[in-house]
Amino acid sequence: MTTDEITDLLTEAYVDELETVMNYLTNAIVLDGIHAEEVKESLEEDVQEELDHARMLGERLKQLEESPPGSEAFEASQSSLQPPADTTDVRSVIDGVLEAEDEAIETYRALADAADDANDPVTEDVAVGILADEEAHLTEFRGFRKEFPTD
Repeated sequence: MTTDEITDLLTEAYVDELETVMNYLTNAIVLDGIHAEEVKESLEEDVQEELDHARMLGERLKQLEESPPGSEAFEASQSSLQPPADTTDVRSVIDGVLEAEDEAIETYRALADAADDANDPVTEDVAVGILADEEAHLTEFRGFRKEFPTD
């Protein structure tokens, strides 16, 4: 049996994934400089994965007889992932990705816990699968942060 908490978390995660797609895509386009290429390539790859996450979440909402929200329900929240004014400021994008991934991990852990409590193994499986992807993204961008020049 599903709960309002589960559908609320699925909806929150769905919207967050779509906002992440927009911000990753934009940053992959606008970043400049010799240090930007590897980060841009990673963001480009992650765009499709994040879009796939949104699709899975939307489909799960539909299975639970809920509708994923449209753009009118969207309220942007990823201020740290906005494209930098200085397009060579790759470090700020890396930091923004780390913040977004931390928030996503928190959401998916809460979703997995709520699904477990509600005896909803399908939603729990969706949450755990996406959680693994988000943790991999976090690890990759932690590596970028360690290697990125400090000046």
